[in-house]
Amino acid sequence: MKVVLKEDIKGTGKKGELVNVSDGYARNYLFPRKLAAEANAQALNDIANKDRAEQHRLLMEKKAADELKEKLDGKTIKITAKAGQNGKLFGSITSKEIAEAINKKYSVDLDKRKITVSSDIKTFGTYECEVKIYAGVSAKVFVVVGEE
Repeated sequence: MKVVLKEDIKGTGKKGELVNVSDGYARNYLFPRKLAAEANAQALNDIANKDRAEQHRLLMEKKAADELKEKLDGKTIKITAKAGQNGKLFGSITSKEIAEAINKKYSVDLDKRKITVSSDIKTFGTYECEVKIYAGVSAKVFVVVGEE
């Protein structure tokens, strides 16, 4: 018997899947506990609609990530910091400060964990950073550290 699962069931399938189970298992276990519903035309149509909606949502997220990549890729972010002699900074520039500068300049909400810096920023100069926007979508940003 074909059924549509309403919950994840170990050994059988995940929520929303169409699976083939024995008649007794469906009637005596799945249906009474409301873990599954019979696979009729309406249930199959609901599954198809959910799949299309999920694909559309993923497509829109990817499109938004590509637009953000175009907006950020190759851009330069200027950060000022205090330094001692020899151009050595008091502390270092962190990904948190870079994320705040990007958010301020481009009005984009970025998480500091999405930014990777090629090396520690402890002196003045230009550094390359990678901003991971989405799975497989990342942008290169240059950080220029200047004196305050």
